[in-house]
Amino acid sequence: MSYCPQCPTRTVVDPPVRAYEDIFHPQIVNVIHPIEIIRRHHCVPVPNHIVTYTVRDETCGISSRRSKKSGSTARISKKRK
Repeated sequence: MSYCPQCPTRTVVDPPVRAYEDIFHPQIVNVIHPIEIIRRHHCVPVPNHIVTYTVRDETCGISSRRSKKSGSTARISKKRK
């Protein structure tokens, strides 16, 4: 096989192959989280004790026991509030 014909050279081009090189760059994305603050006002019953008193004078009979008894009761009433 010493004979080798001179064949013309041909060039064949395949379709291009795409090779991707991904490069990532930071991008700031603002994410907003809305918060609604609700102030709730509640009425809470709180006991407020109020004491009232009245003083009344009575005229009793001539008996000395009754006049002393009513006099001591009047003193006790004035001390209590």
